[in-house]
Amino acid sequence: MTAPSQLTLEGLLPQLEVVRKDFPILERSVAGGLPLVYLDSANTSQKPQCVIDAMVDHLERHNANIARAMHTLGAEATEAFEGGRDKVAAFLGAPSRDEVIFTKNASEALNLVASTLAFRGPRQVGEGDEVVITEMEHHSNIVPWQMLTERTGATLRWFGLTDDGRLDLSDIDELITERTKVVSFTWVSNMLGTINPVAELTRRAHEVGAIVVVDASQAAPQLPIDLQAMAPEERPDAVVFTGHKVVGPTGIGVLWGSRALLEELPPFLGGGEMIETVRMERSTYAPIPHKFEAGTPPIAEAVGLGAAVDYLRDLGLDDVRRHEHALTAYALDGLATVPGLTVLGPLDAEGRGGAISFEIDGVHPHDVAQVLDARGIAVRAGHHCAKPAHARFGVQSSTRMSSYLYTTPAEIDALVEGLHYTRSYFKLD
Repeated sequence: MTAPSQLTLEGLLPQLEVVRKDFPILERSVAGGLPLVYLDSANTSQKPQCVIDAMVDHLERHNANIARAMHTLGAEATEAFEGGRDKVAAFLGAPSRDEVIFTKNASEALNLVASTLAFRGPRQVGEGDEVVITEMEHHSNIVPWQMLTERTGATLRWFGLTDDGRLDLSDIDELITERTKVVSFTWVSNMLGTINPVAELTRRAHEVGAIVVVDASQAAPQLPIDLQAMAPEERPDAVVFTGHKVVGPTGIGVLWGSRALLEELPPFLGGGEMIETVRMERSTYAPIPHKFEAGTPPIAEAVGLGAAVDYLRDLGLDDVRRHEHALTAYALDGLATVPGLTVLGPLDAEGRGGAISFEIDGVHPHDVAQVLDARGIAVRAGHHCAKPAHARFGVQSSTRMSSYLYTTPAEIDALVEGLHYTRSYFKLD
């Protein structure tokens, strides 16, 4: 392979070494003194110092509950929490800040939509209706819809996958019909890396009056999203993502929903702050977004998420996308040099994200990950919460590398060299 010092990859962040200094964990040594090579960002991204500092400052100087305490700290905490909402709305290009709902993760956001669609109302899913998903979904975008259809008597249907890991849209007119009430799909696959045609699927779903829910957990970290710039017929009705994949903290997720949808859906949880008034006979509910935010929310996490999306916006998501694309192309080329290695998903960097899952003949994915870990290289092994997609390709599990904005070509070199070593370790050469 080309020596790292000779690499001239077009598209890499020009300030890459400066960016890496923003992430203190990247200075760590592991495995007995080896430099950390972190290639598990699709699982969780690392956090820049500005996010860490924002959360520490809040906890040290402004910690209080929000919307309750009539004192200085309470006012500061409320302002900081709602400031996080403003920043997320700007990050998504949301038409209104009130359309941004904080949850504890993307899974909860998806469950919120699926669960509330079971209740009586104009959007209710019932017997005879159909919900359409895809075979490449994360379990968090499969199980809630299974639960909804089992509860209501609706039918769950799904798009299959082509041999190269893309959605098979050949039967789109048979899958999305007048019976379809919901179409829910991932923007970017966490296993295959595939970027799906959001505009096309949304437009077709809206033609039959279906709600469109998009899981953007893997898209938000690496693709620019501007909801207001989308044509109305191509704009999803709901988009979810999670904080810990966008250089933010764990414990906080986001549901953006159109005002029309959110105002029609009933509350998901009951309790404090989601109410307008409570009497023993009945209660009335607060307007959005608070209708969906029962109890004390993740306050410090919202502050951290606000700092995280500010960091990404300042860096520029267009530049992040170009960086990811260049590294993905380079990684695919490098992986192709490893005998017996099969990539699951598109082999071309066009139309795919930075997560690359693969298997090596004769070596279990867990063994691959352990050998790499002993060389300081962090990857993920398992089914990546995408068992149906693995079953489609006839494998039980895989190894996954995932780069991000702080990943260098030299780290990709280290991975490829580590995979060659893995083959020799198991005497496959």
